[in-house]
Amino acid sequence: MILVTGATGNVGAELVRVLAESGQPVRALSRAGRSEGLPPGVTAVAGDLNRPETVREALDGVRAMFLMPGYGGQRQILADARAAGVERVALLSGRSAGTGDTGNAVAGYLIEAETAVRESGLAWTSLRCTSFMSNALQLADQIRKGDTVRVPFPDTYTTDIDPYDIARVAARALLSDEWAGRALEVTGPEALLPADRVRILGEALGRDLRAVGLTNEEARTELESRMPKPYVDAFFSFFVDGTLDESQVLPTVREVTGREPRTFREWARAHADAF
Repeated sequence: MILVTGATGNVGAELVRVLAESGQPVRALSRAGRSEGLPPGVTAVAGDLNRPETVREALDGVRAMFLMPGYGGQRQILADARAAGVERVALLSGRSAGTGDTGNAVAGYLIEAETAVRESGLAWTSLRCTSFMSNALQLADQIRKGDTVRVPFPDTYTTDIDPYDIARVAARALLSDEWAGRALEVTGPEALLPADRVRILGEALGRDLRAVGLTNEEARTELESRMPKPYVDAFFSFFVDGTLDESQVLPTVREVTGREPRTFREWARAHADAF
């Protein structure tokens, strides 16, 4: 049995499908424990990663676990997992964990999560991913309203990754010891500017979309309207101050899975209905 936490999220939902399609028994954990949309044969369970006691029962009979970062119950859940006989854990992480900057709100919680996993006594793999292609869904409301799309950090190149490819890498880490004890740097296949992604979305939708870059002041106001200020400060540190470089294309997806990662154009075509 493989336990997937965050099973209704961007990566978790893809991982559940990947594992189920390969014939693996899967237990899908989410706060609500909903079974709607899960592949046949997958068991839905409810649990809150901030409350370890709600996850304990779901660990029964589990061999490997996919773990989300940033939750208060993580260390106890890992201890409970070891006591229950879990052998492996794959942790969703980010490239900023490699900066070592514990004072940065985003890097800090990822560093703490990676430390907890390394100290858990389980065979572990951290997946240090770049920004997700699915972040483009945040532009959907603007795109529905018109052809001008305002974007933050307009001069920043990032090698965004499709959550599907993260899931494929995670599945390999969960099913084999080959990648144990490693922090895998997971990137997409190309470095793009926000304007490039807007243009590609337009092509997928048959529209001529135009990106307009927000000033730093405008970007801060927009981001603070939907996330805590320490996280906004973290992203400004990454993409304005330049403390994080997500522009480098790395071969990790191909090396782990044997296949190239999906391009943003492929992601846009597959998710055009969401816009």
